[in-house]
Amino acid sequence: MARNEEKAQSMLNRFITMKEEEKKKPKERRPYLASECRDLAEADRWRQQILREIGHKVSEIQNEGLGEHRIRDLNDEINKLIREKVHWERRIVELGGPNYATHGAKMTDLEGNIVDVPNPSGRGPGYRYFGAAKKLPGVRELFEKPPELRKRRNRYAISI
Repeated sequence: MARNEEKAQSMLNRFITMKEEEKKKPKERRPYLASECRDLAEADRWRQQILREIGHKVSEIQNEGLGEHRIRDLNDEINKLIREKVHWERRIVELGGPNYATHGAKMTDLEGNIVDVPNPSGRGPGYRYFGAAKKLPGVRELFEKPPELRKRRNRYAISI
């Protein structure tokens, strides 16, 4: 009967060899078009991959010391990934999967305002700003609310 140390070593060796075999396989790339995917499980896997990429980039954009150009590039990449995620969600519904768009959360800031600048065409998600991108020059003005104009009182309002 083998000792426990030998068993553990054997398991470790099997794990290491399995990992080495995984590295030898070429990584599969996400299809450029969601319509090229014919399998529901694969489409869901690609959607999950996009969600992970969005999460990494959102956590990276929180750093205000990155520089304006890098922050703008990251924000553009995040918005591109969000559009791609919408395409994959649409494809998943076409393949008979769950509709993630109906029960997806709206993106809000700390005050509870939706961080969406509406899409001029009216369809699809608009352009969103994340993390340090909200504090960039030119973007701050988008989120500032215009001062409320005081409504002039007419004779009827004055007499009441």
